[in-house]
Amino acid sequence: MLGFLKEPVVVTAKINVNLVALTVMGLISRLWGLCYPRAVVFDEVYYGQFVSLYMKRIFFVDDSGPPFGHMLLALGGYLGGFDGNFLWNRIGAEYSMNVPVWSLRLLPALAGALCVPLAYQILAELHFSHCAALGAALLILLENSLITQSRFMLLESVLIFFILLAVLSYLKFYNFQKHSAFSGSWWFWLLLTGVACSCAVGVKYMGLFTYMLLLAIAGLHFWHMIGDQNLSNVSLLCHFLARGLALIIIPMGMYLSFFYVHLALLYRSGPHDQIMTSAFQASLEGGLARITQGQPLEVAYGSQITLRNVLGKPMQCWLHSHTNTYPIRYENGRGSSHQQQVTCYPFKDVNNWWIVKDPGMQQLVVSNPPRPVRHGHIVQLVHGITTRYLNTHDVAAPLSPHSQEVSCYIDYNISMPAQNLWRVEIVNRESDTDVWKTILSEVRFVHVNTSAVLKASGLSGASLPEWGYRQLEVVGEKLSKGYHQSMVWNVEEHRYGKSQEQKEREVELHSPTQVDISKNLSFMAKFTELQWKILTLKNEDTEHKYSSSALDWITMDTNIAYWLHPTSGAQIHLLGNVATWASANAAALVYLCLSLWYLLRRRRKIYDIPEGLIALCVCVQVAACGLFCSEMPSPVSADAWQLWVSAGGVCGGGWAVNYLPFFLMEKTLFLYHYLPALTFQILLIPVVLQHLSDHLCRSVLLKSMFSALIVAWFSSVYFVYCTFSPVTYGQPALSLTDLKALRWKDTWNILIRKQ
Repeated sequence: MLGFLKEPVVVTAKINVNLVALTVMGLISRLWGLCYPRAVVFDEVYYGQFVSLYMKRIFFVDDSGPPFGHMLLALGGYLGGFDGNFLWNRIGAEYSMNVPVWSLRLLPALAGALCVPLAYQILAELHFSHCAALGAALLILLENSLITQSRFMLLESVLIFFILLAVLSYLKFYNFQKHSAFSGSWWFWLLLTGVACSCAVGVKYMGLFTYMLLLAIAGLHFWHMIGDQNLSNVSLLCHFLARGLALIIIPMGMYLSFFYVHLALLYRSGPHDQIMTSAFQASLEGGLARITQGQPLEVAYGSQITLRNVLGKPMQCWLHSHTNTYPIRYENGRGSSHQQQVTCYPFKDVNNWWIVKDPGMQQLVVSNPPRPVRHGHIVQLVHGITTRYLNTHDVAAPLSPHSQEVSCYIDYNISMPAQNLWRVEIVNRESDTDVWKTILSEVRFVHVNTSAVLKASGLSGASLPEWGYRQLEVVGEKLSKGYHQSMVWNVEEHRYGKSQEQKEREVELHSPTQVDISKNLSFMAKFTELQWKILTLKNEDTEHKYSSSALDWITMDTNIAYWLHPTSGAQIHLLGNVATWASANAAALVYLCLSLWYLLRRRRKIYDIPEGLIALCVCVQVAACGLFCSEMPSPVSADAWQLWVSAGGVCGGGWAVNYLPFFLMEKTLFLYHYLPALTFQILLIPVVLQHLSDHLCRSVLLKSMFSALIVAWFSSVYFVYCTFSPVTYGQPALSLTDLKALRWKDTWNILIRKQ
């Protein structure tokens, strides 16, 4: 029974020395001197703020993308023992001793280092030679811009790592497809594809480009599988379900999980939560939650309330009134009602309080038991301080002449009767008998006489003049179709009124039984609101000194100064390896021209490169299409044409989907936005070089000459890398002459101190 112990247990393993060596070199190039400079470098001033907020568990909203990338950076701070106490207010500020610089920069550096072996494996999985794969990895290793971007607390290197991991995982999955479908390895690489795609999207929405490319490739592959008569209907269904699970369901689940962890970590109120709804704010610890804790849930006749506009942008504001009246005549000569002004005020104030009154009764207190207000009920809104009724009539609003003026009614004993009845419409109701609830209910106020809807028009226009204290205009919108958020309000602060006397009412406070509003807001409700804010929140795009256009990136006509030493000439720039960028552009052009030439020749039944043993590809593809042919060649029956098209689909397609969308974006762009596309374009260089060597250099002499040219070219790549290393790593400090010598293009902004 114990006979197996008589023989020694032997474990054998294959070690790819190339892969190990490349990984070590990648780690050295990215981790060397990682703490230098010990100062805030460019966008570290931006991401560092979010890391500090994570450490303090304070909620924030970042419109640049999902939270997964920020959480990874915060993980580095957590592992380094960072307490979040640092003022991220300017680039170049020296880090205090409590900031673990090495830990904060570690994860981006590791991601950048691992891109080197990933590039090697991608070319190998595309069935190119190990020499070509080694060349691709070395080009990534010696790319100055990728080194610079990966050595600081930035997210591009993390994004590129997950993009390359997703591509590699899909290639490995596809290569297992032919010989061992549904095996453990097959499932592993398929699932890892979905996980890597979701992580890429979770870091930055730019990851969607590569995710869509891989979905298109997977869809095309499955389309060709449908035509395979050797596969049964059951087998096809299993393949379809497996791909749907791994490439759609799991990424969606992971994406939701990123937000779940994000919201679980950030449970405290902060400055960013003001753009969220009152219900969201009340779910956070402190802030509004501290104010609203213990409020009555149901709004009743006699309730004292503040009404916040749901739109909340460009600023939050509350329905407000004060004793001042509209001027008799406006600057343009139009007349007004001279009634009491009603505005939307962006600050909490005692004049924001209103009393919900039953039109059929005179009392302004809550009865016992309270009579709740329901959807469709008619109410009057009485201003708490001035006791005047919210009113609108057929008089043009001050800034929006096509809308009605909203005022608090003053009886001037003229032929202008009060029109102060409003119908409560709960927009997010579940039934027509729903009760109006604090924070949770979103309501419209529809004027009974004119059917106009109470609207905060000032959120989308100019503020009132000096006579209105620059507050925001409120109008009665006659065209009330739809539910624009500027027409929707919710009760934020609420208490049951007890005193009928005005002076007592102004000072009364009430603390009824506590109602925990946060328990009524589910994770999906929070996720939906936060996701919508991320997608729609737009910071004002201002022209940046180092912003650029997508056209500038191709020829690297721009650079970004990341850091400048306060006394010496040491500095760090985002600058690429000129030789690599030029070669990548040339490779893309050669690939496109050769592909068009081959397609034209093949149309005439002339095959310049071997067709191989696999069925003829029927889909016309070029580099930018981003799709594979019907089959991926195996190492045994290598089809040169399909090798060529497949590599173009991955490398050329990856470049196209990560670059061309920027021409459609209306946002401030920087050179680092091009780095994912550049990575794919670099992978195309060894593809083109191997193709030229194998199919165009037919004699031994030509092959030898071509090899010599490749060695000379690669030497130039290494020379450029060494030349620009001082501004890649920030050391050694360069003299004035050396800095001027690095300005190879007039458009580059190399920082030179005035003597």
